[in-house]
Parts: sequence; C-alpha cells; structure tokens
Amino acid sequence: MPRDPDIPPGWSYNPASWAQRLPIVAAAILGFAIAGYLSAFQFGWIGSVWEPFFGDGSREILDSKISRLLPIPDAALGALGYLADAVAGLIGGRRRWRTMPWIVVSFGILVGPLGAVSVALVILQPTMFGEWCTLCLATAAISVVMIGPAMDEVLASCQYLRRVYDRGGPFWGAFWGLSAGGAIRPEVEFQGGSR
Repeated sequence: MPRDPDIPPGWSYNPASWAQRLPIVAAAILGFAIAGYLSAFQFGWIGSVWEPFFGDGSREILDSKISRLLPIPDAALGALGYLADAVAGLIGGRRRWRTMPWIVVSFGILVGPLGAVSVALVILQPTMFGEWCTLCLATAAISVVMIGPAMDEVLASCQYLRRVYDRGGPFWGAFWGLSAGGAIRPEVEFQGGSR
C-alpha cells in the first residue's frame, strides 16, 4: 500500500493536518479573547475584571508592577502572542511541515515561549503577591495545552530538513520552501532513494 505523502516518514499521522492544527488555533483564539479582556482592564478601558474565586486577586495581579514591567501591559503582549499563534496556525496546507518549514518553526517559536512566560507569571502570582488570578490561570493552561501539538509539527519539519541536509540538498532553500530549493520529491522521500 503506498504511503500517504502528507504523513511524514516514520509518523503514523500528519501533525500538520487540519484535525491537528484547528484545536490549537481554537485555543489560541480563546487565549486571545481572554488576554484581550485582561488587557482592556490593564489599559483602563473597563473598570473591573471578572474574578469568581480569588476575591480581589485578579485586580492585585493585573495592577502590579510586574504586569507593567514593559511599556505594554503583559496581558496585551499575551493577546498579541495568541493572535500570532492563531494566524500562524492557519497559514499553509496539510504538507506545510515539508513545504513551509519556516512557518512551522515560527509557529513553534511563538507557542513555546508564550507557554513558558505564562507558566512563569503563574508562579509569580502566589510567590510575589500571595494572590491568584482565575483568568490568568486559564490563559496559562491554554498556553501549556498548545505546546505539545505545535512541537509535533516542528519536529516533523526539523526531521524533514535533516533529511534534506543529509542528502546534500540546500538546507535554506528547503527551509524557505523554495520550489527549486532542495525539496525532496515525495516519491523519493518515501522510497528512501537519493535525489
């Protein structure tokens, strides 16, 4: 039975399929909405923030010096990060792990650090302020959930680029998805032949 060229060699599924990417995009849109709401509070566009569990904890954290360490409030930066994740998740087709490695790697760079920053900010909540923020915890959970599936696709792209390099193809041409730039033809990729 011929192998599906959309599925990377050695994989049982396609990490760039819409079934894999759309949940990440949906999570990013939800993260964007929550972070946008929190940033509206930080910018003073709304007077209060919804907090069902921790009393005045959200207000304390969102008004803290840490949240305003940069010229733009941290929730606004998070909203921009989630928006970039959603857009990057929608770009390209099912074969983008091979045809657009640059966008897949960019997607991974966006998702990974956003998750790490979210976790770091959650750790600061009880340690520096003795408070918690429900919606901040929700955005951190969203970030962490997005990491695994996004990194699967990054791994598939990196494996493809490694195969191009090992076969003597132009790495950067393959990375940028240039048609003449070192892409391994699917029939060669799956037969294990050389170019």
